[in-house]
Formats: sequence, structure tokens, C-alpha cells
Amino acid sequence: MKRIIIIALSLSIVLGFIFWRFGPSISLFNQAKDNGPIILTYWGLWEDENLIKPLLVEYQKQNPKITVNYVKQSSINYRTRVQTQVREGVGPDVFMIHNSWLPMFSSDLAAAPADIVNLSGYKDMFYPVAYDSFVKNNQIFAASVGIDGLALFYNEEMLNGIGANVPKNWREFRDTATKMTVRDSSGIKTAGAALGSTGNVDHWPDIIGLLLLQEPGVDFNNLNSSLAAGVLKFYTGFVIDPIRKVWDVTLPSSTQMFAEGRLGFYFAPSWRAHELRIANPNLKFKVAPVPQLSGKQVSWASFWGQAASKNSKNVKEAWKFVKFLTSAEGEKLAYQQASQVRLFGEPYSLVSLASELNSDPIAGAYVAQGPIYKSWYLSSNTFDNGINDEIIKYFEDGINAALQGTDPQTALQTVAAGVKQVLDKYTKPQPAASGR
Repeated sequence: MKRIIIIALSLSIVLGFIFWRFGPSISLFNQAKDNGPIILTYWGLWEDENLIKPLLVEYQKQNPKITVNYVKQSSINYRTRVQTQVREGVGPDVFMIHNSWLPMFSSDLAAAPADIVNLSGYKDMFYPVAYDSFVKNNQIFAASVGIDGLALFYNEEMLNGIGANVPKNWREFRDTATKMTVRDSSGIKTAGAALGSTGNVDHWPDIIGLLLLQEPGVDFNNLNSSLAAGVLKFYTGFVIDPIRKVWDVTLPSSTQMFAEGRLGFYFAPSWRAHELRIANPNLKFKVAPVPQLSGKQVSWASFWGQAASKNSKNVKEAWKFVKFLTSAEGEKLAYQQASQVRLFGEPYSLVSLASELNSDPIAGAYVAQGPIYKSWYLSSNTFDNGINDEIIKYFEDGINAALQGTDPQTALQTVAAGVKQVLDKYTKPQPAASGR
């Protein structure tokens, strides 16, 4: 009995010492982890901190223990820069990715916790193209912040000058562009439309992507087909077909031509409107949805989303912040802030907010196309040095070859082979390196 009492006393002394020595620090550590302040780093593009700050203030008002530090990034080399830092564990908690980047980023992103954003709610909130872009294996990897893509800018005075209406289909577009084209002895003075080349048509990759998506039966995994060749012939025909030539490789850029009032039709994303208004405040233009083929309608999307780093120490809080940024409250506040320095903010990504922009003479065309947006890896101005830029390069070579007289079907053979290599590189699992 005496021995049992001695053992019990010894254990009590040892346990008491352990609690006295380590217990308080363990208790305080757990309290800090569960309830202490959290700092999130957020990388954005384009917007200065003064425009983002009201969103951060509002979020921190609702979440007093969260501090969000915003860092504006350059779009040049952004993809490789953010990806490198995320993989090294020193990158941001929340950052922007293009809607075409999931194949390159899926292993770097934290999927949304189901109790913060779930699939059914996501489908109801955003346009189908957002689901197609950011959901993989029933997991959500990013949330759309704004919706954008191609729309048809048109010069009101030029269109009214020939008594024409905004074209609804490509036949009307071609005929109207031809009528608006004015030539003199030196060549095209006023162009009806900017299509057909690569060097001076801004957003030509998006236009090619749109035409391919609209053409029924085109297989992006096998572009060496008569259907794809037909798209290439149609596009380059605006330069080399003597009957419907409305553009030339010697002209200034399409953006410059439109800003100068020398271009009738111009395809561009919404943000180009701000540049045009600055370049020429007196330019009278409006924006309409892109022309369609008969049958199923398709428009071209190219937009950005908010994502959370897989290596963030606060994934759940990062996704709560993403949810706020892409909520109705967050998007409307961001739109309001941007409208103070531009014509308008980013067109809303939320289906529920579309009615608020439907009547807008510029942004309305982009939200109107929301339900029919599709996308692929031909998005210009991502500067990703990756899937888009590499595929764009193959198409650029193919179009230039066709302009120099190569048969479109022949030109596409090289394009198709190159595109397959890029898709295999970025969209298919790579075999693990074998050891010795």
C-alpha cells in the first residue's frame, strides 16, 4: 500500500511539473491559432490600392480579426511570378487567375471548402462559363470576378452613313463592312472591319477562338480539318479576298484606327472602351453582342477569377475573402469604386446582377452574352508565357502562312500538330521521372 501511495505522489509531481512548464504556452498558442488576428495577402491586377481599400475596409469591418494587405501586380510575367512564389510558400493567400489557367494552376490552388461555397450555389450564382473554367472533379478552384470577352464596337456615324443596322449574323457583318470601306489611290482609307491579319488586329486570337467555337463540328483536339480550314479562310478573306477585302496588313492597329474614327467594326473586351474614350472623347460608338451563325449561339469569354493558394496557412479565411469579393456586395462596391475613375466598372459576374447593366450602352452587351459565353486557350493579353501564348504563336504562324499564299488546310497541319503538343503539355498528366 505504501508503495502505491509513493508511485501516485511521484506521478502527480511529474504531471504537475509538465502542466506548470508547458501548459500555459500550449493553451495560449491554441487560443492564438483559433481566435488571434489573421493577416491575408491579396494580389490583384490593374486596380490601385485606393480603389480596393474601401472593399478591404468593409470586409475588415465585418471580420475584425482579419487584416488584408493588397499588393498591385504588373500583368507582365504575372503568371510565372505568382506561380513560383506560391510553390515556394512565400506567395499571396489570394490572387487572380485567368479563366483559362486552371490546367496550369490546379495543383497550386486550394479548393473551396463546401461550407463556404458549394457546387449548387456556384452554378446558380455565376454564368456557365465560370463553372466550366474553374470547376474540376466537382471541386471549385476559383470564383469569377467580373465577366468579359468579345463584343462588337461600332462607329455610329459610319453605320448611319450607309443606312445600315447592327449586324446580327456574319453575312450581314461582311456585307455591311464592305459597304463602309472607303478606298483611295493609296489603298484603304476607312476600313469597314478589322479582321484577317495578326500584326495589326488587336485581340485576333480571341476572334479566331470565337469563329472556331461557333463553327459546329470543330474538334479542338484535331484542328487539321476542313471545318477549321474554313474558319481560317473566312478570317483571312477580309484581307486577301478581292471581293470582300476590308482590311490590310499595312494599316495601323485596329484600336488606333477605331479611335481615329477610321474603322467601322472593332472586336474588343470591355476595358478597351476606357482607352477609346481617353484617346478620342468625341468618338461616337456603341457596343453590341458579336455576330452569330445560324443555330446554337456562342460568344467568346475571357475573364479573371479570385483563387486561394494551396500553401496558404489560412485557406478557409482566404476563401471567405474570395466569397466576399465575388458576392453582390463586393462586386457592386468594386464597380462603384472603378466608376469613379472610368466609364464603368467590371461587368458583373453574378447572374443576379445582370439586370442592373442590361441597359448600359457598353457593359450591357457583355452581360447580355453571359449565358452563351464559351472559352478556350486563345485568350489574348494574358501574358502567361504558357498555354495561351504558346497556342497563339502556332495560330499566328498559320494565319501568316495563309496570308502569304499557303492553302489554309496545309497551314493548319502545322498548327494542329503544335496545338496538340501544347495541350498534351498543360492539360494531361505528365509521367513521373524514373529514378535510377
